[in-house]
Amino acid sequence: QEHANEDGSGETTGGGGARTALEALATFICKLGQRAKPYLKQIVGIIKWRLNNKSARIRQDAADLAAKIASTLQECAMHELVSHVSSVLFEYLGEEFPDVLGSILGALRAIVSVTGIEHMTPSVSELVPRLTPILRNRNEKVQENCILLVGLLAERGSDYVSSKEWMRICFELLELLKAPRKSIRRAAVSTFGHLARAVGYADVLTTLLNNLKVQERTQRVCTTVAIAIVAETCQPYTVLPSLMYEYRIPELNVQTGVLKSLSFLFEYIGVLARDYVYAVAPLLVDALVDRDLVHRQTACSAVGHLAIGMRGHGKEDALIHLLNHVWPNIFETSPHVINAVCFAIDGLTVAVGPNVILSYILQGLFHPARKVREVYWKLYNSLYDYGQSSLLVSYPRIFDDHIPAGDLKSASQESSETQVVKRERFVRHELELTL
Repeated sequence: QEHANEDGSGETTGGGGARTALEALATFICKLGQRAKPYLKQIVGIIKWRLNNKSARIRQDAADLAAKIASTLQECAMHELVSHVSSVLFEYLGEEFPDVLGSILGALRAIVSVTGIEHMTPSVSELVPRLTPILRNRNEKVQENCILLVGLLAERGSDYVSSKEWMRICFELLELLKAPRKSIRRAAVSTFGHLARAVGYADVLTTLLNNLKVQERTQRVCTTVAIAIVAETCQPYTVLPSLMYEYRIPELNVQTGVLKSLSFLFEYIGVLARDYVYAVAPLLVDALVDRDLVHRQTACSAVGHLAIGMRGHGKEDALIHLLNHVWPNIFETSPHVINAVCFAIDGLTVAVGPNVILSYILQGLFHPARKVREVYWKLYNSLYDYGQSSLLVSYPRIFDDHIPAGDLKSASQESSETQVVKRERFVRHELELTL
């Protein structure tokens, strides 16, 4: 396979055969592990030779092979060879073909992930400034691999680069939040968490909050996720004050973005939200009584995520207060809003218990209006699916109206045939025992 890879330049233009040989060789080396050590120096020489080839496909295959065997090089303790390969790849960051450049960035990321930052050649301080202009490349493969490499360097070697350079990268990443490919947006969003830890949450958070005012929805949604990740990375108390202050701006996009950030934030931090329930409750109540449908929908999502993490933490008073403002929205006809409302009620069911929710539902199960009954029975069926055994003690006690409690004397004077019929009526004695 090694010789096929070395001499297969004629078939690389077709792509299929050379790609198969490349995958086979990489798999073979990885499976050999330390037994491949005698051959690695020769294979690295072949990779260097092919990186100088005039064919872009051959150069791309060589970089892909370097990425695949990086872990084996480290396993065989060939640190000098790994450093040499990374130095060679660093010199090729000026590659003009985007597919080849993407593979080179992927190979550098593989080498950084298996070697320590301290022993990295070239150093992080040299590598990061070279990556900043590459972030402007419009090719999707280059963008994704470059963002992942920057995130890895920010996570492991933030101290080796100045805060000014990290902030420059932060501004470049804002443009990538509008990328059409979801994996690029996801990589950019996760990188913001590492940047916040590298340069401090304040500068990154200010940049993200300003980005909530843009018109493009995809960019605003990705910004809200990035804010939530910064809160998860740097603790929620660093983000919540600025986020709640931003909600005071009378602009629809900003307020909706803040609510969506709270929704993602509560989803990520889980039980940590118990310390902030009373702080955010007034903001959520204000959104739940807003005339705008999107406000109420997003606030219901935030309440649902908040409630799921609150089970058993003694915050039932605040959660029931939120439930009282969620409940009037059960008659909404918009599918997105009603889904968010049902999700909020399901989350509150987990937090406060199905018995409390049943006391709300019983009021409308037998309402004269059919549309009202349909909504309440839908909620009751969902509640029954969740906790049917817990509902037993909450059903109302209905006494037998044929034999009133104070009419036992008159009942004893009736005919024996009538008494037999009444004794055969089914009575839920186990319910009485439970109560």
